[in-house]
Amino acid sequence: MHNGKTPSRAPFEIRRSAIQGRGGFATRDIERGERIVEYTGERISWKEADRRYNDESMKRHHTFLFTLTSRTCVDAAVGGNDARFINHSCDPNCEAVIVNGRIYIEAIQDIRAGEELTYDYAYERDANTDDEEEALYVCRCGARNCRGTILAPLEKPVSKVRHSAARHAQKRRRRKRVQRA
Repeated sequence: MHNGKTPSRAPFEIRRSAIQGRGGFATRDIERGERIVEYTGERISWKEADRRYNDESMKRHHTFLFTLTSRTCVDAAVGGNDARFINHSCDPNCEAVIVNGRIYIEAIQDIRAGEELTYDYAYERDANTDDEEEALYVCRCGARNCRGTILAPLEKPVSKVRHSAARHAQKRRRRKRVQRA
């Protein structure tokens, strides 16, 4: 916690969300800078992620993959905790940070009890991202500044800490192999 005190109750609970399915909602006031929860799950290779999740066969994109390194991601669908239900927003009140190989969700502003916790997934995009992919990764956050997609914004560089889409991981690996050859 930001102020060094141990909170007396869980900082959030899972409830129905207007954004997407279920979401995490603050059960108490959360201070800016507070580490809310660790994003946990099975650590897997991108090859395994591609085997498990195929965007082309999905009617809508839905995974709990999170980039950890260029070789590894966390799949919260296997052994994950409630952090996997924190939804995307184009105007987030949280961010994901990696510390010593672990992913944490932290508040970037004060959050009142009852507010939904959100962070910007900023899924990786590249020059080949087309309208079909934009539609697959549609955003429903409802923010005034909503960009209409959970893909990273075009105008700013992609964050190194982000949720992951298996298809994009596959493209990234191919691109890196070519650069090493």
